[in-house]
Amino acid sequence: MNKRSSLLKAFLVAGVLFSQVVVAQDAKELYNTASGFIRSGDYSNAILVLNQALQLEPDNYEYKKQLAFTFYLKGDLIKAKSVVEPLLNHRDVDVQAFQIAGNIYVGREEWKTAQRMYERALKKFPNSGELYNDNGTLLMNFKMYDGALRSWIKGIEQDPAFPGNYYNATKTYDFSNNPLWCILYGETFMNMESFTTRTAEIRNIVLESYKKLFNDPSLFDAMLPDDKKGKKSNADFVEAYKTSMGKQMSVVTGGIDPEVLVMVRTRFLLDWFSFYGMKYPFALFDFQRSLLREGMFESYNQWLFGPAANQAGYKAWIGLHKQDYDAFLNYQRNNPLKPRPDEYYNDGRFTLINSGY
Repeated sequence: MNKRSSLLKAFLVAGVLFSQVVVAQDAKELYNTASGFIRSGDYSNAILVLNQALQLEPDNYEYKKQLAFTFYLKGDLIKAKSVVEPLLNHRDVDVQAFQIAGNIYVGREEWKTAQRMYERALKKFPNSGELYNDNGTLLMNFKMYDGALRSWIKGIEQDPAFPGNYYNATKTYDFSNNPLWCILYGETFMNMESFTTRTAEIRNIVLESYKKLFNDPSLFDAMLPDDKKGKKSNADFVEAYKTSMGKQMSVVTGGIDPEVLVMVRTRFLLDWFSFYGMKYPFALFDFQRSLLREGMFESYNQWLFGPAANQAGYKAWIGLHKQDYDAFLNYQRNNPLKPRPDEYYNDGRFTLINSGY
């Protein structure tokens, strides 16, 4: 009797464990099925299947978050809001939930609610580039241009590996007629997001920014502050850049094109690392110098500027230098630019002037 009782108990325990595994497995499969529906744009079926998954696992945070996002994609913002708001107080709340909520509030034109939500989110996740990016976009909708720019450059400071803030900061500096930061942030962005429509957009801005820079000699006026104490500041980096780049004015005699920029930028790097490289380490300049040492700097500059300068000339150059160009693309894939967190030099004093908004 005892043996039969023990055996029955063992079967019952095994059955419970098996049913728990099956339930978990079925819920996961349902979630994967719903994800497939989302990818295909069938949001109604995705919602149906996600609700089935939540019947099996009613407390699953990820499933609820996906359900809120799917309601948002479908355009049912009332249900989306009702699902996402409890998640914002959940112990497992993450950046993505705040992003989804932000999209929902903006979709419902609840601007102030969205603004308060981003303020709260950034207090909880002060190193999130995604949240700074979204917050900046919201402030831009308010026409709060200075605030939007500050949010994007703060995102660059806190999360230098996230590309979106470089993109938006570059566009904003372009409208405010500040070519220096367009060049630095724009080139950084192009290396982080190399082959998208946004890359092409920023490529044009960076090329035009070099033209603006060399068309106005006053932009190179620099007064390096007294640094006898060996201290460095964000402003010092900018003045050092102006000084070093200003020395290349004599190279620009027949306009700006990829060939001229190869010379300008090569001479700049040699000067920078002779005078300022140790004091102001900067991943972008280190990346450029590595390409120069590898004999790939010309190919890199063609990739950066060629399509915007002259599409036919760019294609002709590639045809004549295909082996070199392919070697550069392979090197770029295997040795991507990685901005470093301790190299933030934007002091935020470049305000929006001559705005095109």
